[in-house]
Formats: sequence, C-alpha cells, structure tokens
Amino acid sequence: MSNTCPPQPAAHNPATQKLSFSTKLAYGAGDLGPAITANVLAFYLLVFFTNVAGLPAGLASNILVVGKVWDAINDPIVGVLSDRTSHPWGRRYPWIIYGGIPFGIFFLLQWIVPSTDRTVLFWYYVAIGILFNTAYTAVNLPYTALTPELTQDYNERTSLNSFRFAFSIGGSIFSLILALIIFRVFEKDPNQQYLVLGAISAVISVLPLYWCVLGTRKHVAAQLLENAELDNSTSLPLKEQLQIAFSNRPFLYVIGIYLFSWLGVQLTATIIPYFVVNWMQQPQYVFSLVAIAVQGTALIMLFIWSKVSERYGKKAVYFMGMSLWIIAQAGLFFLQPGQVLQMYLLAVMAGVGVSTAYLIPWSMIPDVIELDELQTGERREGVFYSFMVLLQKIGLAVGLWLVGQALEGAGFLSTVPGQPAPVQPESALFAIRVAIGPLPTLALIAGMILTYFYPITREVHAEILLKLRERKAQAVSANKE
Repeated sequence: MSNTCPPQPAAHNPATQKLSFSTKLAYGAGDLGPAITANVLAFYLLVFFTNVAGLPAGLASNILVVGKVWDAINDPIVGVLSDRTSHPWGRRYPWIIYGGIPFGIFFLLQWIVPSTDRTVLFWYYVAIGILFNTAYTAVNLPYTALTPELTQDYNERTSLNSFRFAFSIGGSIFSLILALIIFRVFEKDPNQQYLVLGAISAVISVLPLYWCVLGTRKHVAAQLLENAELDNSTSLPLKEQLQIAFSNRPFLYVIGIYLFSWLGVQLTATIIPYFVVNWMQQPQYVFSLVAIAVQGTALIMLFIWSKVSERYGKKAVYFMGMSLWIIAQAGLFFLQPGQVLQMYLLAVMAGVGVSTAYLIPWSMIPDVIELDELQTGERREGVFYSFMVLLQKIGLAVGLWLVGQALEGAGFLSTVPGQPAPVQPESALFAIRVAIGPLPTLALIAGMILTYFYPITREVHAEILLKLRERKAQAVSANKE
C-alpha cells in the first residue's frame, strides 16, 4: 500500500475555501490609501506643477522620471526583503504597520510650494517624490503580496480582487469628489486648494491600512500554519531571483499586459484636465465630473466582470473590456467643443474597459506565482509583486512624462502664479487630442495582443494546483516516515 496521502480535496483545503465577507472587506480596505494618493497624483500633480508651482511642463514631467529611476531599484529590493522578513505577525504586516505614517507625511509634503526658484522647486519635489515612493512601496507592495497567502482558489482570487479594486476605484472617486468640494471652497486660492487636498487625503489614506492588518492577520496566520511552505524565505541572491522570475514566460506576459493597460489608464487620467478645460472649453470642475463618470462606471463593472470571468475566463473579459475602451478613446479624439453629452457618454464607455485593466492583470499574477512554485519549489510573492507595483508607478511616470513633453514640444503655455490662464496655441490643443486618443489606443492594442498569447487558462491553473497539493501530500508522508 502506498504511503502517499491523496491530495486534500479543494472543498476542505483552507487555501481554497471561500473567504468571509469581513476578510474580503478588510483586504479591500488596504488598497484605499494607495488608490487615493495615486489617483490624486495622476489627475492633479502635473496640473499642480504647471499651474500652481509655475514649472514648465517638460521640467515638471522630468521630476516624475527621476523619482522612478529610484523606484526601479527600490521595488525589487523591498519585494525580496518582504519575502525574507521573519516576524510573529507574518512577512508582510510589519512593512504596512511601520510604513503607514511616513506614507501619509511624504504625500502631504508634495503639495507645498517652498520657493519661487525653479531649481529649488525641482530638487525639492524630486527629493520628496523619492521619499514618498519609498514609503508607498513599503506599504503597497507587501499588501498586494497578501493575495496568494489568503487564497489559492482561481475564482476566489478574482472575487478578492473585486473587493480590492472596489475600494481602489471607490477611493479614486472619493478623491475626485473631495477635490471638487475643496476647489470650490478655496476657489480663489490655488495654493490652499492643493494643500488642503493633500492633508485630508493623507489622513484618510493611512487609517485603512491598519484596518487591513487587523482584519486579515488571523486568516493569513492560519494559512501559514496550514501551509508551512508559504513562509519559505528564499536564500538566493536578488540577481538569481530576478533571473528566475524573468524566465517565467507567463509572468512576462502578465507584466506586459499590466504595463500597457496601466499606461492607457495613466495617459487618459493625466490629459483629462487639459482636454476638458483647454479643448472642450469647460470650467475646471467639469473634469472632476468626467473622471467620476469613468471611475464610477469602472466600480460598478468590477463585480459584473468578476461574474462574467467565472463563466468565460479572464482573457475573454479583458478582450471585451478593452474593445469598448478603444472605441471610447477614438470617440474622444474626434469630439468637438460643446459636445458635452457625448463626452460623458464616452467617459462611461471608457469606464467599462478601465475596470478590466484593474481586475484582470492582478487576478493573473497569483497564478503565475504558483507556476513558479511548481517549477522551483520556492514562493517569491514579493519578487513578482514588486514588479507589478513598479510597473504601476512606471505607467504613472511615463504617462505624466509623455504628456508633459508633448505639451511642451507643442508650445503649451504654463500658468504664471497670480496671473490668468493663457490661451493655448492650436499645436498644443492638437497634442492634447492625440494624448487622449491615439496614444492610449496603441497601448491598449499592445495589451490585447499579449493577452491573446497568455498561456494560463482555468484548466492549466487547476492542474498546477493539483500538482502542488500532490507534492505537499508526498512531503507530509515523507516527514511521517
């Protein structure tokens, strides 16, 4: 008789059991703060630099690029360190707990104008940007790496990410409504507008991080006891770990899909304020309403797409969402001043697609991690998730940089503090239309091509999990002997 124990049925396996509503809710709350700060930065930072701090668009966009050079180093290091962290609370939680307060403080400091000297402003914002991005990584990367430690179930992960991005998109909508209110209250003082927005956003962003820790810690601790291999802290050097990660072909597809998807999101988010105000000739507050239309639709569609994914799979959902989004971007390019109703309808259509850019790549990455575990015997959530977080930041930075450089090259006129907004030349207006139409469309098409070749289907993932359970059963049997 064989001594090998049969793999534990999925129905009785803690790793694949359904998560409670409270656990999903607490997990989702962990993305509220990063979402609020990322959304405020995406929609308002370049505008703040050009229209409040008085920096040229090109110089302002370079600030973001300098910060991301550090992130290219910072993210993988934090990912590896969080994999190796040994603490009674688990590998991820100390980073979130100790990084939360600095995360809020450095976000606030980005909205101060300490000088009128452009050189001083440039280096101040570069330094604060580096510090904020470091704190952002310290809390957000370990948070995202909790997903595979909470569940290994294919559909449950999509559900878990639905809660996460419900908070993420909800936070984005909240930040837009908050900005709308603050900008109307402090209408005559642009400096005060952004400072108050930064202060309130900072406080609201920090508190939910601790809700996430308290609400998920017990479940993760139970999983770690049940699946001791989840606590494996690899001893391989960082260079070798990266080589292994980048030899994982499905991982390369996922990071490509996510990079192009997020680039499309960030290009659109960055240019919307300029598109609405300068091309559509609408008041400044209208661009917040347009952004709310996009994000509100994305929030509603998250749960619809999650259900559709259970039936048709992640790839099919991505294709459906991206197709609608591309049509919307093309429509925005051809939109003419005064066509306000059509603008809102296209924003809603874009939101249907934006929700899949949030949901699908993050639902794919845990599957890739388990394939890596099957192939190597190690779990490296931190390494894989570090690149996802890095790509999110690169998408933001590249989006801001491309828009800033395009505007400056097209002759966009920045606002002089205390002076009325200038009338923009035709070349700048055309650059704004290109940035909201053709540029995001190219990124979305590239993401669809990579999705077509992504190899991990529902059936492939089920086979990976079966082999992992068989390996675990064999290891348990060998230990008993």
